[in-house]
Amino acid sequence: MNPAILIRNETPADAQAITDLTVAAFATLEISSHTEQFIVQALRAAQALTLSLVAELDGRVVGHIAFSPVTLADGTPGWYGLGPVSVLPAHQRQGIGGALIREGLARLQALGARGCCLGGHPDYYPRFGFGHPPGLGLDGVPPEAFFALSFDGRFPQGCVTFHDAFQATGPQPAGQAAPRR
Repeated sequence: MNPAILIRNETPADAQAITDLTVAAFATLEISSHTEQFIVQALRAAQALTLSLVAELDGRVVGHIAFSPVTLADGTPGWYGLGPVSVLPAHQRQGIGGALIREGLARLQALGARGCCLGGHPDYYPRFGFGHPPGLGLDGVPPEAFFALSFDGRFPQGCVTFHDAFQATGPQPAGQAAPRR
C-alpha cells in the first residue's frame, strides 16, 4: 500500500465523498444491488456506525469502511458487521481495502468486540482470518459468502441480523434511519 495513505475516522465533512466513492466502487459490480451508499447513509442517520474509517490520499478520500452492531440469534453480545467497504476504482488493487479492513478489525478489538461478520466475496476475506464457522449464518446469503472472525475464539450460533439500515434502498431523510421490514 502507498505509504502516503492515511486511515482516519470519518468526519461530517467526509459524508458526500463517502457517498460518491461508494457509488463509484460498486457501479460495475454485477452482484451489487447498488444500494451500498444508502446503507452507509442510513447507518450514519441511525447513529449505528460503530466505526467509520476513510482512507485519504493527498487530501482526497479514496476509500471507506463501515462497522455496525449485529444481533445474534443466541443473544451473544459484542459482535459487529463489516461493510460496506469501498475504494475508488482508480485506487483498487493497491491494498487500500485491505488496510481499511485490518485497521478496522484492530480498532474493533481495542473496543472490546468479540467478533465480526460479513457477507462478501469468497476469495477475498479468508486472508484476514475470516472463515465459515459451523452453526452461524446470515439469511439469504450462501454459506460460502458468509464470513465470521472471532476475537475470543468462540463463535455464536444461529442467524446473524444486520442493522435495519441494510434494508435501505434510497436516500434517507436527515436524521432518519431505514424503515423496518
